Amino acid sequence: MRNYLQKVKAWTIAGLLMVISVGAAFAQGREVTGTVLDATLKDPLPGVTVLVKGTTRGTTTDLDGKFTITVQPGDQSLVFSFVGFTAQEVAIGNQSVFNIELAEDIQSLQEAVVIGYGTQDKKEITSSVTNVGAEQFNRGNFPNPTQLLQGKVAGLSVTRPGGNPNAQPTLRLRGISSFGATQSPLIVLDGVIGASIDAVDPNDIESFDVLKDASAAAIYGTRGAAGVILITTKKGSSKKGYANVTLNTFGAAETASNLIPVLSPEEFVARGGFDWGSSTDWRKEILQTAYNGTVNASVTGGFDNTNYLVSVNYRNNDGVVKGTNRETLNTRFNFNHGALNNKLRMNVSLAYTNTNTKDVNSEAVRYATIYNPTAPVWESGYNPQESSQDREARLALANRRFGGYFQRDLFDYFNPVALINQQQFTNEIKSAIYSYRLEYDITDKITIASQFSEDRLSVLSGSWFSWQDFNVGFGRSGQAGQNQFDRTTSIWNGTIRYENEIFDRMNFTFLAGGETQIFKERGFNASATRFLFDQSYNNLGAGYVRFGNGSDMSSFATNATLNSVFGRANFNYNNTYFLSASVRAETYSGFGKENQTGVFPAFSAGADLTQIFDMGIFSNFKPRASYGIVGQLPPSPTLAIGLFQNGNRIALDADNPFNNGFVAPRQVGNPNPQLKWETTTEINLGIDYGIWNGKVTGTLDVYSRKISDLLFNTQVPAGAPNEFDPGNFYTANSIWANIGDLSQAGIEFLVNVNNVKLGPVNWTPSFNFTMYKRTTIDRIGVGSINLPEIRQATPGSPGQNNNEIVWNRVGQEVGRFYGPRFLGLTERGEYILSTERPEEFEDLGSGLPSGDFGFSNSFSYGKWDMNFLLRGSWGHLIYNSFRGFYENADGASNTWNSVITKNTPISPLVISTPTFSDLYLERGDFMRLDNLQIGYNVASRSSSISNFRIYGGVQNLFTITQFSGVDPEVRWTDDGNPLAPGIERRNTYFVPRIWTAGLTITFK
Repeated sequence: MRNYLQKVKAWTIAGLLMVISVGAAFAQGREVTGTVLDATLKDPLPGVTVLVKGTTRGTTTDLDGKFTITVQPGDQSLVFSFVGFTAQEVAIGNQSVFNIELAEDIQSLQEAVVIGYGTQDKKEITSSVTNVGAEQFNRGNFPNPTQLLQGKVAGLSVTRPGGNPNAQPTLRLRGISSFGATQSPLIVLDGVIGASIDAVDPNDIESFDVLKDASAAAIYGTRGAAGVILITTKKGSSKKGYANVTLNTFGAAETASNLIPVLSPEEFVARGGFDWGSSTDWRKEILQTAYNGTVNASVTGGFDNTNYLVSVNYRNNDGVVKGTNRETLNTRFNFNHGALNNKLRMNVSLAYTNTNTKDVNSEAVRYATIYNPTAPVWESGYNPQESSQDREARLALANRRFGGYFQRDLFDYFNPVALINQQQFTNEIKSAIYSYRLEYDITDKITIASQFSEDRLSVLSGSWFSWQDFNVGFGRSGQAGQNQFDRTTSIWNGTIRYENEIFDRMNFTFLAGGETQIFKERGFNASATRFLFDQSYNNLGAGYVRFGNGSDMSSFATNATLNSVFGRANFNYNNTYFLSASVRAETYSGFGKENQTGVFPAFSAGADLTQIFDMGIFSNFKPRASYGIVGQLPPSPTLAIGLFQNGNRIALDADNPFNNGFVAPRQVGNPNPQLKWETTTEINLGIDYGIWNGKVTGTLDVYSRKISDLLFNTQVPAGAPNEFDPGNFYTANSIWANIGDLSQAGIEFLVNVNNVKLGPVNWTPSFNFTMYKRTTIDRIGVGSINLPEIRQATPGSPGQNNNEIVWNRVGQEVGRFYGPRFLGLTERGEYILSTERPEEFEDLGSGLPSGDFGFSNSFSYGKWDMNFLLRGSWGHLIYNSFRGFYENADGASNTWNSVITKNTPISPLVISTPTFSDLYLERGDFMRLDNLQIGYNVASRSSSISNFRIYGGVQNLFTITQFSGVDPEVRWTDDGNPLAPGIERRNTYFVPRIWTAGLTITFK
């Protein structure tokens, strides 16, 4: 019966579709035809949109540039449009044949670029600013908006080693910008400064504007030291009665790629490993094909001077490792209204995001790679010398102690399947941003504006370890914890803008304003142990709270205020000479009383030489120069006054120490009332160019910057006089101070080519590269603190916890590897090293890249389109930790190691203790096909459908590299530490290959 009803339903729908089609075919009207050519080359233009004005009826030209369309009585004109060409409107009249020539659109220099607190014509920009529109975005399964920019902007590095769906990309603009403060660019979302990047879905973004040099970012003062990324979200149309409904949905399948080779059970036993009689593929046990889904729905429309956007976005991303997941629901409402003949303008933006994450212990990735392949997942096995009674006792013990999982008491060695199932880590993240803006034109030359916004973030984190978990919970009879973090940032600003032609051909624009930002944070943490049976972190009372050994309770709250005044003046003489100057003065409550105010000026100038000289093929050639100073806020507003944490529990009653006592406070950071701004001074020389009427455009930038008074947490002798706070002593062994200076330089290049004709195919390529010329440490020290170097990054356990391998020395670049050189092996399989004395260790190379590049390509062929991105980096070394730990057979635990390393086939019996040397440093140069997508625009005869596109794609299709580890991606930091780049840890998440298929439909 069910099958019968399904057939009836299918035939009914098919019949309705046929009726609609027949009705459309017999609609009254007449056919007109024509051809569309390139006005310059006289070549046919395929894929041109031909639309009856005022309707949704349209078509596209074929491979020969020809089209046929039905017009109805009352239709007035046809509109011809194509990307890169100026749209043309032609009256229909009595014509039946149309021969149209479209001219290339060369008005890109007049495009508005978003800058701080306003916009500016692209031709007037004299700083280093890059605009990336929606048509240039990367296409694929990108849960984080910044991944849309990966490989698109010279100087901007967007990296995410591995592929954990909960890992956030690392953003670096022009390399390292700080030792201890914020290193990622400032995010400004629709004017909301410092907004969370998770507060916007990639589908809601209209464009990015990246402010790269100090002169462009100085208008943001202390927030712009690492650069600024301005995000503009989509808006509706003010056309009366106009509404669009867009549905975009796609599915994705992810599989792990580039796995570290491991030994088979037979090879493992032949190499001397212990044989437990099983055959287990441990990676297969923890890996899965991850199926992900995304649905985006939006409504845009408007009437009179009003437009709106309402969007809902849902993403559910599983990771390739079982137990990892990220689920996000994002909603947005943008509303814009003009009143009083549009002299008064109101903008409202509301956004809410709810994200739930699930994660596993990252060590499971490591153990799944090295674990004994003859060991079973569950305790089992038959020993002929073991009695049935002993076997039953062994299994019962394993069930009671480890939940039945196979575990053995070896150092740093745990069953990876048990780790995934007996531990749990979750986050519930709620983010809300609301912004209200009013603008009023007092006259046609003077505009005042005011904006208030609030960014709220709430994160509830939970962790749980089963009482049978051998890794953490076993010795504590289970452990669970919960953390709550809340942050609110409130911002108010007011501006006045004056624009006028102050004398013949001299246009002048002046902006002045003030701003107040209030930062509030608070948090609470609690954990407990000794559960009688497994409880989640939502029932901590079922455990035993005894401070120490996994139990704890703490809370905190901070408040800070940043007050600012700022101004900017722009001059434009005859669209030829351009000058800009800005200044921002700020006062921050988190610095010492004598250093709370900073002033950050900037100047820039440029001239379009094509307006002065005949420069042949150049349609634009604008040299420019800029100078600016920006600042940096500390990572916490409490550093100037010192930090306290829970100390030891002091018992007042020796007979009952846990019911009668108190926790003494412990100072963990000394106060520094002399703490002040970290500042960046930058000079930028650049050229904006256009060739052949804008057919080819691009930029060239050379920059040099000095970062002074770097904020850093340095060691001091507890009990000695505090030289930063005279009259007091160091009560802790560390203090935040302005301890260093850094010099940097680099070159950036970008070229875009618009619509290259390859027969019937249109090709739009874009290529950019960056060369990081140097990142040199000029000073490490302040007062009596004078450090010749800062050593960072130990490889870890077992055996290498006290051996820092990255040294940062005065006069050298940041992130240099130091150690002995590998000279060979003795006959016994022992290392022959150049030295074992640390004072004789050599400079082995840098963990930072010399450069990176991105090569974007967009093709169109009739209704087909294809986009792909090639991206890469060069010049950086990576420490391969798998080789560093497991390329030997020394020690009892290494008889359990199943990794096949680079030297396993030729030297399987290296017997020396694992020791760092240049043997384990590998070149990280790579080129990767990051994204490839092919789409087809389906022709629709329905008047209610204006766009119907289906597409499929793949991410991380291939990587060309000599690196033998998991991922050659640049490691700018080691777990957030910028002084330890270039280290691939053994817990690096597997790199996924992602296949996607989806469709986009727009209804009118």
